[in-house]
Amino acid sequence: MIPRYSRKIMSDIWTDENRFRIWLDIELLATEAQVKLGNVPRRAFENIRRKAGFSTSRILKIEEKVKHDVIAFLTNVNESIGIDSRFLHMGMTSSDVIDTALSVQMKQAGEIILKDLNELAKELRSKARKYKFLSMIGRTHGVHAEPITLGLKFALWYDEIQRNIERWKRAIDVVSVGQISGAVGTYEHISPKVEKFVCTKLGLRTTKISTQILQRDRHAEYMSALALIASSIEKFATEIRHLQKTETLELEEAFSKGQKGSSAMPHKKNPITCERLSGIARIIRGNMVASFENIPLWHERDISHSSVERVILPDSTILVDYTLNQFTNLIKHIVVNKDNIKRNLGLTTGLVFSQTLLLKLIEKKMRREDAYRIVQNIAMKSWNERKNFIQLVRTDKEVVRFLSGKELDELFDYGKSRKNVDFIFRRVGI
Repeated sequence: MIPRYSRKIMSDIWTDENRFRIWLDIELLATEAQVKLGNVPRRAFENIRRKAGFSTSRILKIEEKVKHDVIAFLTNVNESIGIDSRFLHMGMTSSDVIDTALSVQMKQAGEIILKDLNELAKELRSKARKYKFLSMIGRTHGVHAEPITLGLKFALWYDEIQRNIERWKRAIDVVSVGQISGAVGTYEHISPKVEKFVCTKLGLRTTKISTQILQRDRHAEYMSALALIASSIEKFATEIRHLQKTETLELEEAFSKGQKGSSAMPHKKNPITCERLSGIARIIRGNMVASFENIPLWHERDISHSSVERVILPDSTILVDYTLNQFTNLIKHIVVNKDNIKRNLGLTTGLVFSQTLLLKLIEKKMRREDAYRIVQNIAMKSWNERKNFIQLVRTDKEVVRFLSGKELDELFDYGKSRKNVDFIFRRVGI
């Protein structure tokens, strides 16, 4: 018997319908395994498999009375089977079903998010290649530093998403385990062979050891990987928000026809998607903290983790799925203002070449302390008096003693900053 579920939409994974379907598959697989062990008559199993079904509304109605979800589920399933229902759930406890099913759901969710990550990586790689040699100003501490290229910025993001992909693959793997080991994990009333059979059919591994539950460090690792994905997206979104500021305006979120930015100011075009994604990242990081709180439980099991997971796992996977799709679309349609990039690159009239000049003077046998003093004095004069740095350099008596006009022409070349871009791209794998 092969499990009968396939979910491509994230929200479907966390429905009661999907959860109960996986529960039923686990119960049927466990009963089938018991047949193979000679503990359940095949005739009874065939009857169970033929008749077994459930009604979500009926389960929830029963749960209102019994205050136990698995008992409510089994009560409803048993109503459709009859006397042979006594062979369901033999030697099992509720967490055998709940935790193993949760692993299936987390794996399902993980596969969707992995697809999302790969789509984003593809879009970032495309943009990196497109703008590979588009020079722009690099900034440190928010202040103009030296030239980079826009392609390098996208390549950096691509590389970070690759790390997120690798982490996410590990996170999926670490939660892709099940356990059907009984009330305290000792297999006293059920064979480990049942667990092996069920998990194999579900595409899971068996855990090496459990209590009544799977240990929650697994779930915390999964949540940590989600939080890292969300934080990377927030990092990228924050950069775009900075670059969309009016004074900078190098990158912009696309503004669709008919879109409005402000109820008061008709001129506004705000980075609302990036701001939204930054906010969502805070929620997911908070949920990660809650997952760490779930690790220490009492003895072989309590249920303090259960109520938390019913919120944080659906919410976080749905939000990360949404975040990745939104950001991928944003990157696909991002507006690159080349004129503003060029304008900002030359905004400081050559101050970005200060290190280049410093190193060249040192190369000409000038003491580093002297070279630094000379270049800094010229740079501060340029900055404070709003004078052209390059022109000041060309007329500085100490500089021209060491460097000819031709040598200075060669120094003040933005193309030099691009000489190792190909090398970096090869190393990143773009």
